[in-house]
Amino acid sequence: MDLRRRLLGSLCLLLGSLLAMTTLIQLYSLRSDIRAEVDASTRLVNVLVAAGSAPAADAGAVRALLAGAGLRHLSIRTADEPPPQRAAHPLPAWLGFAPPDRSERAIRIGGQLLYIAPNPESEIGERLHDTVQIWITLLFFSGTTLAVTWWCADRALSPVRALEAGLHRLARGEPDPALPAFALREFRRVADAITHLARTLADARGAQHALARQLITVQEDERRVLARELHDEMGQTLTALNVTATHLARHANMLTRDAVAECATDLRREIRTCGEQLRAMLKTLRPHGLHAAGLAQTLRELVLGWRARHTDIDFELDLPMQLPDVGELLSLTVYRVVQEAVTNVVRHSGASLCVVRLAVRTGGLVLEVRDDGRGLPEEGATWHGGLLGITERIAMAGGQLRLVAAPAGGLRLLATLPLPVPEATEVPA
Repeated sequence: MDLRRRLLGSLCLLLGSLLAMTTLIQLYSLRSDIRAEVDASTRLVNVLVAAGSAPAADAGAVRALLAGAGLRHLSIRTADEPPPQRAAHPLPAWLGFAPPDRSERAIRIGGQLLYIAPNPESEIGERLHDTVQIWITLLFFSGTTLAVTWWCADRALSPVRALEAGLHRLARGEPDPALPAFALREFRRVADAITHLARTLADARGAQHALARQLITVQEDERRVLARELHDEMGQTLTALNVTATHLARHANMLTRDAVAECATDLRREIRTCGEQLRAMLKTLRPHGLHAAGLAQTLRELVLGWRARHTDIDFELDLPMQLPDVGELLSLTVYRVVQEAVTNVVRHSGASLCVVRLAVRTGGLVLEVRDDGRGLPEEGATWHGGLLGITERIAMAGGQLRLVAAPAGGLRLLATLPLPVPEATEVPA
């Protein structure tokens, strides 16, 4: 059952009950009114019959009978009674009616002369009494409706507190919102959405932890590689420099000019080798000349470096004629994404062709790395390692990443990256 049907059913039951109660009250009131009208008509007939059978001199008996008759809508007096002085009721004037005709009419019944006049006060009193009764019924009806509606809504919306508690548990980092089973369809849908959100958050936290572990591992691996290269390559070069310099220091007075020149040549060669080793290490840590040479030239050098490695993969680079100024941060992001994507192609795709294409679209860059390899596995992409790093880099740059199966086989990595908004410069007055 959904919330609308429950509320509608509860309100229909309430309204049916109130209508039945109102009908019973009105039937009881109608019964009382009919009885009062019949009794008043009977008393009027009795008064008229008694007045017609009483002798003319017995007016007192008629007056006594009229005093206890309790007539409705009429006022009757004997000839020896003074005419009554009644003030006009203000209600007909408020309702826009003309004042009622209160003039008396003389009628002789038997030996008695009676004066009869209309008495609207009794009818006005009855209508006012009925109006008050209707108002009381309506107030009771409205109050009961509001109270039952409040109760139904409060009971129907009570699962909101459980949903709120589940969201608070997710906000505190708990993996399970621990939601109960809901009877209403709307709350079941919301609970399913919150459960799906909890699973998504758990996956995101898992990916975040995996990325953090990967970053720590990469840092340690880079430090280990850097330490090994410093020890194996630059350490040997520095040792050779130290040996040559020590030889010069010890035999400076005995060496000929040619021997000194030869030692100087060795020193220059070792220093040049040391510089080349240092530049190679720095290029591994950060692409050399990215800010100075520009993104296009740095990508060309990257692709040329892969072509020189003889990987049996034909690398193609498609760049626009002119790239806008994308800034150092976005340039580094594009470079690292291409670097990681090409590395994945070489390691995992088994492709014979890899195409790197960069295009400029309105407000952004579109990067494509396409290969003709084996494509994605049947279970889909595994978001860890280099692919997770690519995703995080693109997300940090405000972009989006898609993996699309190429029509002719292979895989297309499509990244959309927004261009940085140029900062407004103040023009001096």
